[in-house]
Amino acid sequence: MSTRETAVAGQFYPSDANEIKAMLEHYNQILEEHLQGEAILHLRPRAVIVPHAGYVYSAFTANVAMRLLKNSHAKCVVVIGPSHKVYLKGTSVSDYDSYATPFGTLPINRFLVTELKEKFGLTFIPEAHHEHSTEVQMPFIKTYDKDASIVEMVYGDENPQSLANIIDHLLDDPDTVVVISTDLSHYHSIEKANKLDSICLDAVKNLDASELHQGCEACGKIGVEAMLIAAKKRGLESILLDYRTSADASGDKSQVVGYMSAAFIGK
Repeated sequence: MSTRETAVAGQFYPSDANEIKAMLEHYNQILEEHLQGEAILHLRPRAVIVPHAGYVYSAFTANVAMRLLKNSHAKCVVVIGPSHKVYLKGTSVSDYDSYATPFGTLPINRFLVTELKEKFGLTFIPEAHHEHSTEVQMPFIKTYDKDASIVEMVYGDENPQSLANIIDHLLDDPDTVVVISTDLSHYHSIEKANKLDSICLDAVKNLDASELHQGCEACGKIGVEAMLIAAKKRGLESILLDYRTSADASGDKSQVVGYMSAAFIGK
């Protein structure tokens, strides 16, 4: 049995499960105290978009979306993120048996991994999977959908339409939820970041992939574009959940990173 061990625990997020649990409970309390209405808490998403920075910066935003997994009761959660460490042509799918988190391991859906390899020609490139954009999502999955299996996909130089075809295939299974990992603009002033990030937010809100090419600087833009293509084809509705920047945590407005979360609802 092969296990994908944690690579960024203790760096991007706490290595202690109790610390993560306390952090998420705190974020949930803040969210519930400030919500205008509770309808958002009862959404059952087919897919979500979430950020992947250190938890102190982006976990609140990610948590708004990832907590909705407990409503979906998905049997499988597929996490798709961009490669930050290695150049990658196409998309790699994790071929381990399980995935370690501070809360215990998540089983990898080997049946689906094999299916994706055979149907879409995906391969397993091990060095691509020491990847924080996907790893930071796993403690959320173990918290909110602890009995789910997972599949991890990491892409590099990929065609958005090709990835959209995979997402569309994944969503044919009503028991599968897709997680798209991305941060937004990087290291601009907060004023410029808000302007650039609004392009990404509008594209998601309008399910208009073409808007992403008007200046969206999301590091996971390929994944977002693929998700928008698949969502529009399937008639899903997009709902923006949260947007903020690193300045909300650091107070530094001179060089910020943008974060968003969104949900896709429907069949």
